[in-house]
Amino acid sequence: MSFFAVLFALLFEQARPLARNNAIHTGLRTWARWSSRNLDAGRTPHGWLAWSATVLGPTLLAFGIHWLLWSVHGLLAFAWSVLVLYMTLGFRQFSHHFTAIRDALEVGDEDTARELLADWQQVDATQLPRSEIVRHVIEHSVLAAHRHVFGVLSWFSVLAAFGLGPAGAVLYRMSEYVSRYWADKQRLAEEGASPALQQAAKLAWGVIDFVPARLTAVGFAVVGSFEDAIDSWRHYTQGFSAGSMAASENRNDGVVLAATAGAVNVRLGGNALKTPVKSFTAAEDSDEPAATQATPGREPELAHLRSVVGLVWRCVVLWMVLLALLTLARLLG
Repeated sequence: MSFFAVLFALLFEQARPLARNNAIHTGLRTWARWSSRNLDAGRTPHGWLAWSATVLGPTLLAFGIHWLLWSVHGLLAFAWSVLVLYMTLGFRQFSHHFTAIRDALEVGDEDTARELLADWQQVDATQLPRSEIVRHVIEHSVLAAHRHVFGVLSWFSVLAAFGLGPAGAVLYRMSEYVSRYWADKQRLAEEGASPALQQAAKLAWGVIDFVPARLTAVGFAVVGSFEDAIDSWRHYTQGFSAGSMAASENRNDGVVLAATAGAVNVRLGGNALKTPVKSFTAAEDSDEPAATQATPGREPELAHLRSVVGLVWRCVVLWMVLLALLTLARLLG
């Protein structure tokens, strides 16, 4: 039933997306704050204890509710999976930023595009030329699509196949969320989170995102220019790790971005934006790019935004076809 759960969740999310400051995100932010305040004593074991409570607690709760509902009726468990996926999966949690910037660029209003990019990522974009605006929009949007859609699908599909319901979706989103939340500079100045806790969150997120990032890259290669995507993945992933575009200190983001660059033949990486101290909101990604090695490809232009949109949606269709086949095989088996 994974296919139908994902399908309904995506349809509901498109029809009625979660509000920016919704009760779910507020509650998770409160839970993360409580865990760090009460369980983080500054040492490595305490950091892992705080991370486990914050991430594994909601994950086990999601599985427990799924198990109880399944024992009553399968449709109740299915409805719970749809609800959890609705809260963790979807484009509308970030796509309004992409759409607004693209619309501004289409009418030639680069000043508005710079303001929107600065508001989205909390950066100084006043001196960016048009091509650099497009490049950063592509990079941030692709990473957001991976974290909000494909990464969630990866973990949900695997754990659901083992009867754990939507636990995988919760595990992935909570792990990604706390890796950003505990690394936020302004929040650290106000409340504090020990280096041990930050390191635990980054290490855990790097492990959890390792396979999903590569599945996303493979998906982009299949629905894009396969040979170019694989070649860029092999030779230019390391160039992004010099200045990671995410809180996790690993090559996962570089894999996704390098594959994207090859799949649509666009130059990504190079001199990137410097992110100042900023406030944190639960519904936003907070990527902090630094100087990286640029990939080969064409100079970013407006047409590449349309290419990236097509790439992402084709990858969604690929995922849905695979889930449909797996669901059919399970029903027939």
